[in-house]
Amino acid sequence: MAEHNYKFNITMTCGGCSGAVERVLKKLDGVKSFDVSLDSQTANIVTEESVDYATVLEKIKKTGKKVNSGEADGVVQSV
Repeated sequence: MAEHNYKFNITMTCGGCSGAVERVLKKLDGVKSFDVSLDSQTANIVTEESVDYATVLEKIKKTGKKVNSGEADGVVQSV
């Protein structure tokens, strides 16, 4: 089964910020794995093929965190 690799640059100032992003990703169906790094201000997410970029972006934005940039399978996307 194919999968997608998404990478987001997110403004996170504390562990609570990264925790909020982790919580929404944990609840999102189709997410296989993720790594949210407060140090590098990034979230790397591996999803099933059925989960599109816009869905993941929308979930992250609902945390109130600023998404600075995003990539889907190595291709820069709009945020």
